[in-house]
Amino acid sequence: MTAAATMQSAKPACPADYGFLRQIVQEHSHNVLDPAQDYLFETRLAKLLRSLQMAGVEELVWRLRARRDAALERAVAEAMTVNETSFFRDARPFELLEKELLPGLIKARREARSLRLWSAACSTGQEAYSLAMLIADRFPVLAQWDVRVEATDISAEVIERAQQGRYSQIEIRRGLAPRLVARYFERDKDQPDAWTVRPELRRLCHFRQANLCGPCFPFLRATDRFDVILLRNVMLYMAPETRRALLVHVHRVLAPDGVLFLGSSEQPADMSQWTAVLAGGACYYRRISPPPAR
Repeated sequence: MTAAATMQSAKPACPADYGFLRQIVQEHSHNVLDPAQDYLFETRLAKLLRSLQMAGVEELVWRLRARRDAALERAVAEAMTVNETSFFRDARPFELLEKELLPGLIKARREARSLRLWSAACSTGQEAYSLAMLIADRFPVLAQWDVRVEATDISAEVIERAQQGRYSQIEIRRGLAPRLVARYFERDKDQPDAWTVRPELRRLCHFRQANLCGPCFPFLRATDRFDVILLRNVMLYMAPETRRALLVHVHRVLAPDGVLFLGSSEQPADMSQWTAVLAGGACYYRRISPPPAR
């Protein structure tokens, strides 16, 4: 560490430093952070700071001000992303998919024999694997179909964990019935207190890093269509214009008879493009018009 950096890191971060970091987060993830939550930078950036052998947030800001570093800025934005998740989190959408929505979609797709689902902010993978377990466990007819669960997240670190499919005992206990653990997981060979998703389930899930609000939307091909999209608790900290732009893309890739799930406290910015359906204690959305012209 240089003498200048040491001198800089001796001082605590100031409001201007946190404002600088909030701007970086907004530029890379489009999340607008509340200044009242500036204290979260200290805990969520702790691992990144240790890896860089930095003394604190102020030193990180000093380095970024001295020289723009796109990779480091992305790492800051990723670290500030909320990755709270669990298997079958908020069970009502999964129950609704099982009892009503998937049976209808399966009937409609019986000739094409193809089904596409998207976990649009998959974190460490529990949501995507929950969808895969629901399909494998409750709809054996789909074993002969072309079924694919796409899963994306802005954070490269959580995508790597999702691809590994390895979960601690605590994570396994959050939302998983013992019979599902026995059928779809096996004890990890390297970590006795961990479980790994069985290969037959992992084959259904395809994980990759993607920024939903970046210059290139994750799915741009004319043939990209999804029957079910889970975009839950993603837009909570986005500005209205960002939510509106994101949902224009989502509208385009959702099948005309497909279903969209948002978080329980979220709704589309432009309700003229969507209709809300309340069923089984859950709310989902359907398209009500062609996607807006781009």
